[in-house]
Amino acid sequence: MKPVRSLLVAAAAFVLLAPTFTALRAQPAQAAPDQLDLKAAIGFAVGNNFAIRQARERIKQQEGIVTQVTAQQLPTVAATGSYQRNSTEISQTYPQSDRYWTVSVIATQTLYAGGGVRSSIRSSDLAREAALLDLKSVVNDALLSVRTAFYSVLLDREKITVQEKNVELLQQQLKDVSNRFDAGTVSSFEKLRAEVALANAKTPLITARNDYRLALESLRQALGLTGAGAQSKPLDVVGSLDYTPVEFDLAAAFGSAKANLPALQRLDKLAKSNEESVTTARSGYLPTVAAYGGWGLAKGLTDSFDDSFQGWEVGVKSQWNIFDGRATAGKVSQARSVLQQSRLSFDEAELSAEVAVRRAYSSWQEATELADASKKVTGQAEEAVRLANARYSAGTSTQLDVLQAQVDLTTARTNELQAYYTYVVAVATLRNAMGLSDELVVE
Repeated sequence: MKPVRSLLVAAAAFVLLAPTFTALRAQPAQAAPDQLDLKAAIGFAVGNNFAIRQARERIKQQEGIVTQVTAQQLPTVAATGSYQRNSTEISQTYPQSDRYWTVSVIATQTLYAGGGVRSSIRSSDLAREAALLDLKSVVNDALLSVRTAFYSVLLDREKITVQEKNVELLQQQLKDVSNRFDAGTVSSFEKLRAEVALANAKTPLITARNDYRLALESLRQALGLTGAGAQSKPLDVVGSLDYTPVEFDLAAAFGSAKANLPALQRLDKLAKSNEESVTTARSGYLPTVAAYGGWGLAKGLTDSFDDSFQGWEVGVKSQWNIFDGRATAGKVSQARSVLQQSRLSFDEAELSAEVAVRRAYSSWQEATELADASKKVTGQAEEAVRLANARYSAGTSTQLDVLQAQVDLTTARTNELQAYYTYVVAVATLRNAMGLSDELVVE
């Protein structure tokens, strides 16, 4: 019966605690806005992106460490008590007894610890500031990913429109050629060529539609959109790729990165925290002094609890490890090594930041040139298609000229969209490399 009873108890406990486990495992997913523009996407990601949420939890963890370390400078109060039965022959009391009890309440306050307590508190405070800067860095990187994913959705959606327009043009071309073939003015070869061109145009349209579906899923992942609603309700993304020139200065970009980049500020805080850790380790060479006071009760001359001895005590105690097997020296050596590593990490990160700014600036320059170059090409390509159709209707050009003009128009439209996408992503990447927050985030 005991195994059955244990099983029933375990089952009952599971039923009672299951809601708690479920709440700890996952929180209800927040529904996405009905229409998702860039501002709504940024706002949703701030509260739901998993990297941002994890960074917030790391701050809570660091706050707990700060509380734990700060407790060292506050008094501690401990209550202890014991009761024992023993053989009278080994009794340590007088008169001899077969029992003994004691109760005490002692408060202890550290007066001096070689500066270790203060340095530990300063170190933990700096580590918490570093965690806040880590959150800012994570937010910047996550929102850059959201922007890039959002722009990718707009790009792939516009590519679908370009390919659909291309198919419509080729369908109209096939219709015209078919009418000419029926009238006997063109050969079957020209009709076959128009049919092949139309069939070939359907392949990039299918690819563009698939790319759009995949881009939506990438955006969903960047937003942190989970739950059943995310699977059943498609994202209604609104917006367009626009080219609005923005000016940047390379020297100013370098200065902004050094002053504002959260990753550099975080490493600087960690280096200062590690400096305090060296002081904490060195405090092991010095004595500790603490004051204590309290009240105690112990067994008296009889076995009656009312006859117990009781009273107060107060005093000062100190400990100085004159020789600890070089344990303190080892701790100091480790702390100094960690400090040096953190300084090297800062120097390395500063160099990486300079390289990242230079690369982002170069990509921005390239994107600007591409956007400017592609800005007027689409209009020229549209005019070329119109002229090619007019010349073909007049009999002064071939069908191949018309098809080539249509291919050039599709290429021009695609290049224009790609150039605008490259530009807006380059601007966002450069701002991120400069340590600037997303433009749509209110500080």
